[in-house]
Amino acid sequence: MNTMKRTTTCGALRAADLGKTVILNGWVHRKRDHGGISFINLRDRYGISQIVVDEDASPELAHSSGELRNEYCVAVEGTVRLRPDSMINPGMPTGEIEVLARNMVILSRCETLPFQIEEESGAKEELRLSYRYLDLRSMGMQRRIKLRNDVAFAVREWMIGRGFYEIETPTFIRSTPEGARDYLVPSRLYPGKFYALPQSPQLYKQLLMVGGFDKYFQIARCYRDEDARGDRQPEFTQIDIEMSFVDRDDILSMTEGLFAYVFKKTLNQELNVPFRRLSYEDALEVYGTDKPDLRFDMPLRDFAPFVADSSFQAFKDALSLGEEEKAAAASRGISHSGGGVKALVVPGKADYSRKQIEELEAQAKIYKARGLAWMKVAEKEGAPVFEGGISKFFGDKVHEITSGLGARPGDLILFVADASRKTANIALGAVRGKLGRDLGLCDPKRFEFVWIIDFPLFEFNGEENRWEAAHHLFSWPQEKYHATMEQDPGSVKGDLYDLVLNGYELASGSIRIHDPELQKRVFRIAGFDSDEAERKFGFLTGAFKYGAPPHGGIAPGLDRLVMLMAGESSIKEVIAFPKNSFAVSPMDDSPGEVEQKQLDDLHLSVLYPEDMG
Repeated sequence: MNTMKRTTTCGALRAADLGKTVILNGWVHRKRDHGGISFINLRDRYGISQIVVDEDASPELAHSSGELRNEYCVAVEGTVRLRPDSMINPGMPTGEIEVLARNMVILSRCETLPFQIEEESGAKEELRLSYRYLDLRSMGMQRRIKLRNDVAFAVREWMIGRGFYEIETPTFIRSTPEGARDYLVPSRLYPGKFYALPQSPQLYKQLLMVGGFDKYFQIARCYRDEDARGDRQPEFTQIDIEMSFVDRDDILSMTEGLFAYVFKKTLNQELNVPFRRLSYEDALEVYGTDKPDLRFDMPLRDFAPFVADSSFQAFKDALSLGEEEKAAAASRGISHSGGGVKALVVPGKADYSRKQIEELEAQAKIYKARGLAWMKVAEKEGAPVFEGGISKFFGDKVHEITSGLGARPGDLILFVADASRKTANIALGAVRGKLGRDLGLCDPKRFEFVWIIDFPLFEFNGEENRWEAAHHLFSWPQEKYHATMEQDPGSVKGDLYDLVLNGYELASGSIRIHDPELQKRVFRIAGFDSDEAERKFGFLTGAFKYGAPPHGGIAPGLDRLVMLMAGESSIKEVIAFPKNSFAVSPMDDSPGEVEQKQLDDLHLSVLYPEDMG
C-alpha cells in the first residue's frame, strides 16, 4: 500500500490539529447525506472521525462518496477543521473536529452485512461466532480485547519486575490423570502412542523448582476436554506461577500485589488488600458455596436450634436422619456432617409472590434439595408475626427466631432442610446466588475478592468406594495431619487456596509436596499403588529424590479475570476466537473431518457410535 497510507488514526485528531492535511484509513461506520453534503463516520480500532464531502467536491470524490456503504474499507485524504459550535459532539473524543475530504480511495467493498456493526452487535451468539471477524470490529469487542492485552502486559511487567522468569513449558506432554479428560495427539512416528495437550503446566513448573528457577511464571495455554459453559472453554489461558522456599502466606501476598497492580494499571481501580480470608467450611456454612459472591450480604443461618421444640416434622426428620447417616459413615471411617436446617433472610421481600418463591425452589432442587420452605415476617400491633408457608409451626417462637436470624417485618425467610448439612448449605447458597442476581445486588463495577483456604485434601468417592484427591495429588497436607492421614483421610486439610472474585473461582493453588515419601503416602490413600504411581508420575517423584526445594504456586485464569474486569458474564466476550457452548467453532467449522490419508499416516481408524452396536 504505497498511496493513501494513513498518517494518523481515526481516534487521534483534536482541535490542536486544525489545518493539518491528514490521511485516514478505516471502515465506514455511518454515512449521512444532507443535500449535496455527505457526513461519513470513519472508524478504526482507535476511534471515529467525521469526514465531510462538501458540495464543491471533485466529480471523482463525489462519485466515490456516493458509492459508500457501511463497512466499506476506505482511505481519505483531507484537512482538519473545527466543527461549528452547534455540531460539536462532547461524547466523542474527536467531537470538536471534522476532516474535509479532498481525495478518497475505496480499498475494498463490503457485501450485505449479517448484522450491523454497533457498540455491541445485539446479534445472537451463534451468528456472532459465525462471523467473528465482523463481530470483532464492534467497539465493545475492540475495547475488551484491548483490556486483555493491557492485563497481560501488566502481569508481565509486574512479575518480571520482581525477579520472575517467564519460561515456556511443553505443549505436547505425557497424559497424566489431572481431573478432566485430556486432549490426545496421536504420534505419527510411534504408532499407538499419544501426546496429551496440557491441562495445566503443573508437573513441569514443579520440575522447574527442582531445576533451581525459584520464581517462574507463564501466560500458559491449557486444554481440558470437558463440557463448555459461560466461564469455561476447551482451550483457555492461565497466569501460571510457582515459587520456591515459600509458605502459603507468601503466595497469597504475592498474588494480592499482582492483582492490585493490574487493576490500578488497567482500570485505575484501587483494591483493598490484603483480601478477606474464609475457611472452606465457613464459606459453605455462611454462603453455601466455596465461591461466595461478597458484593451483597444475606448470610445463611443455622435454624436447627429452633427445630427441636417445634411441631414441624420435616425439619426434625432431616436432623435425625442426618445423625443416623453420620453414625453409619463414622463406622466406615468416613466423615459426615450430619443433617442441617438452614435459613436465609431476604430483606424487604415479604411481597414475593408464590410464583417467585417457586422459581427459587426450582433453583434449590437443581442442587438436590427436596424443597424450599418459607414464611414471611409481618407486623401486628407493633410486634412481628409470621405469615404464610410454614408459619403455623413456629408462631410461638416469633421473637426468638426473628432475634436469632436478624429478621424484621417485611422480610422473607427461606429454608432448606436435608439429612446432609452440606446439601442444605449448597442448595440454599444457590438460592442466595439467584436472589443476588434477581435483586440487582451484583454490581459488575464492584470487585470483592476473598481467599478460600483450608480445603479438604481428600474426598470420598461413594460410587467407587475409595478416597481421591479433592483438587490434585501434589498438594501439601497441613503438618498437624501428617501422623494420622491414613487413619482419617476425611479430616485432612491441605495447604490449598482459591481466590474468588464476585462469585467466580479466579485462581487456585497450593503448597506442593516435595518429600518423596509423603508423596507416596498421598498416592496410596488415593488408590495409586507404587507401580501405577511410578508409571504415571515417576519422572516427577524421581526428580524429588535430588534435593527438591519446598515450593508452591497458583494459577489465576486470564480469561475469567478479564471477563470480570470487563463486567461480562461469559469468557467468550474476551476471547478473540472462542468456541460455542458445544465446543464448536461455527466460523471455521472445527472440529472437522480429515482426509483418510491423514488417518493412515497416523495409523488410526475412526469408529463411529452407530458402528459400535
